[in-house]
Amino acid sequence: MSGDHASSTISAQVRHVESLLESRGLLDPGEIDTRIDEFLAGGTPANGARIAARAWTDPGFTDRLLTDANTAIREVGLSMAGGLQEQRLKVVANTPDEHHVVVCTLCSCYPIALLGPSPTWYKSEAYRSRVVRDPRGVLREFGLELPDDIAITVWDASAESRYMVLPRRPKGTDALTEPELTALVTRKGLIGTAAV
Repeated sequence: MSGDHASSTISAQVRHVESLLESRGLLDPGEIDTRIDEFLAGGTPANGARIAARAWTDPGFTDRLLTDANTAIREVGLSMAGGLQEQRLKVVANTPDEHHVVVCTLCSCYPIALLGPSPTWYKSEAYRSRVVRDPRGVLREFGLELPDDIAITVWDASAESRYMVLPRRPKGTDALTEPELTALVTRKGLIGTAAV
């Protein structure tokens, strides 16, 4: 039965194209797997945390990040290039009046380079379907109780576009250094299912 699954057909097609590219000398054998492994090895939530901490300490960087995230993250040595083309990154900032949360309703599109491999719950059907219908209830299940007067915006990622939440800087952290602030940021905070 599993041989009839749509993903099996797609996998076979991808392997065929990869073989053609290798036979014509356009790709070395195993090159795609090597590049995917390298990409995944570099992806960690610490990357997103560094971006958030820099934004909290540098208002100019924050402005650039919210305007053109792909360009801004290069300032801290990061990029969204993970395949043949760079994915579009949009960073959305939480405010006292608005909270953002990220989902991919179709599958599990996610900024791996900045947040590491996606958590299991992010890929689950329950999260993907419910967070768009009842974001406040889902966030409550994560332990994030938001007042009714805070608007919640849900961002739906796609194959071309990825989203990352810039959490609000915690109160009482003015004296902390950028590395100390980085240590406060969690992957859930960068997805929007937790506060920092």
